[in-house]
Amino acid sequence: MQIGLLQRREFITLLSGATAAWPRLARAQQPERVRRIGALSGAGETDPLFRAATTVFVERLQQLGWTEGRNIQIDYRWGGGDPDRIRRHASELVALVPDVILVTGTAAVGPMIKATRTVPIVFVIVPDPVGAGYVDNLARPGGNVTGFTNFEYGLSAKWLQLLKEIAPKITRVAVLRDAELAAGTGQFGAIQAMAPSLGIEVVPINVREPADMERDVAAFARSPNGGLIVTQSALALAHRPLIIALAARHKLPAMYSNQLWVSGGGLSCYAANFADEFRRGAGYIDRILRGEKPADLPVQAPTKYELVINLKTAKALGLDVPATLLARADEVIE
Repeated sequence: MQIGLLQRREFITLLSGATAAWPRLARAQQPERVRRIGALSGAGETDPLFRAATTVFVERLQQLGWTEGRNIQIDYRWGGGDPDRIRRHASELVALVPDVILVTGTAAVGPMIKATRTVPIVFVIVPDPVGAGYVDNLARPGGNVTGFTNFEYGLSAKWLQLLKEIAPKITRVAVLRDAELAAGTGQFGAIQAMAPSLGIEVVPINVREPADMERDVAAFARSPNGGLIVTQSALALAHRPLIIALAARHKLPAMYSNQLWVSGGGLSCYAANFADEFRRGAGYIDRILRGEKPADLPVQAPTKYELVINLKTAKALGLDVPATLLARADEVIE
């Protein structure tokens, strides 16, 4: 009888311990919670620059512990430079109730903010977010929005300076801009302010339908010593092959707003590292998913700008790029 009593007590003790462990085991076996990330770009889905940058974004998230199919789901939407499509996609993403949204480009940020004042938003490739009203200030953005600027409008003046160095004979520059964007007029304003000191006349050309741009660029090119600056916009990117072809056809030395233009045959660009913006954006997405608030994350500027020159295009234009400028270039395409 004594032995049986002890055995029963040991059994009850073991059973109690196992029962207490069951909740812990059940929790350990539960799948990890899947967080939802929205991603809205003003550019087109087939754009190689943005596709490559998206890959960098996903790879950085994975390094930070977030893997698609395991603990995150990313819902992508692409605007292709179409304002109506961008607005529609912004509403669609909000309806999916994401934990955070990555927004690329000025054309997409405004519609996204109008679509939600509560879902955290991280933007990339956006100039002057304070002037555009996206954040209260850079150090303390306030609200549900923060992110990374790719330049201040003052950088646009640098585009004109560098273009003059590359092609010293230019006296006239056509500036392709999206007049519907505050960034478009802001970039043009900075270029216009610098022009008199360089002895250059600037002429605005709106990025519109292909036939309109062909007509306007051809009319500008009828006079000699012309150059071209293409300011940043999703609409310009959507027409990138045409714009590069127009610059080549009319022998216009050109400065562009990111590296893809130059790798695609354009003459030159001076810009922040595109992929780095997305890498840093992934860092903010990670911090927000782990509990930080966009209002407490400062808007950050690029850490470096890169000058890229396409020597093959320069030779086709009959330009002898100064050796001093080539020595300063971060990349020379031959």
